[in-house]
Amino acid sequence: MSQKSTIRNFIDRNVERQLVREYLLSKTERAGFGGLDFQRTPDGTKVTLSAERVGMVIGRKGKIINELQRHLQDNFNLDNPRLEVAEIDTPELNAQVMASKLASALERGWYFRRAGHSTLLNIMDKGAKGCLVVLSGKLTGSRNRTQKFQKGNIKYCGDTALQFMDIGKAVCVKKLGTIGCTVAIMHADSKLPHEIRIKDRHEVGLSPLVEEGLITEGTVDIPKPIAEEAPTDEILEEVIEEPETEGVVDTTVEAVKDTAGEVVEAVVETGGAAIDAVKDVAGEVAEAASEVASEIADGDVVGAAKEVVEGVVEITEAVVEGATDVAGEIVEGVVEVASEAIESVKDVADAVTDKIKGDSKEEEASE
Repeated sequence: MSQKSTIRNFIDRNVERQLVREYLLSKTERAGFGGLDFQRTPDGTKVTLSAERVGMVIGRKGKIINELQRHLQDNFNLDNPRLEVAEIDTPELNAQVMASKLASALERGWYFRRAGHSTLLNIMDKGAKGCLVVLSGKLTGSRNRTQKFQKGNIKYCGDTALQFMDIGKAVCVKKLGTIGCTVAIMHADSKLPHEIRIKDRHEVGLSPLVEEGLITEGTVDIPKPIAEEAPTDEILEEVIEEPETEGVVDTTVEAVKDTAGEVVEAVVETGGAAIDAVKDVAGEVAEAASEVASEIADGDVVGAAKEVVEGVVEITEAVVEGATDVAGEIVEGVVEVASEAIESVKDVADAVTDKIKGDSKEEEASE
């Protein structure tokens, strides 16, 4: 008998709380009723009402909330009830508020698909982990039908559903009939059983792991090479060494001048009829100059200078050996021939130098 009375007490208490919830919902639905929380204290029963618009529940100078509290004390079997109001921070994450708004939208003439999708998107945009919207009743005709809108993680039964799913229900009354609106929301901070996170060692008070390497006998620590990092902001350019042509050409010209002076002195000293020999010398000098110019054009400036010196020495020896008599006219002719040869060699050397510089600039521009 005592067992039945204990069970009956629990049933009667829950029925009384449900009746209080329905009464406060009907009175504060326009204020955005979000649910009730009952707490038994030594002084009585503390009833906390969650609402979207707190001012509409309290009223002017607390008139509405005092009237509701007086009604709870007179008409419901609660032990010294005390009514309090709490504001809802995010109405879109409260299932009861969204269910009431959905029913109100349907009563105002919204099409059921538009109302269902709009409610679902508003809830998910606020960070919900999952949402289920169910509309049941005469949606489009005389027959009853059920339409579901769902997204994200949803739990239907078990302790997980009781713990993480917030369910709200509302009723929409239309001319065709009554439509039931159910909204179930899983909040973003819900941690499902299959979701685990491995904590770091410092979070549980452990020291960090020490990496140990393999130590063998005869192991020698080899210092790591010091590598300088290449600059990232600068473009590395290949340095191309250009052949030093100017110094070689000047040296060649000076050597030709000295050789020509020596030729003149040798002709003056030896004397004799050396006009034919001088002509041959002039021809050889022209041929040597042409060979020197071709080698300089090919890029072998050093070899060309060497051949010029060797050729001049050979020509000098031939002139000394073959010249016997020299006259004043011969001397003047030799001087003119030597000066013309010097000028031609200098012009050829300048042209070759300009050509080499121009080719090197074109190669740099192409790279």
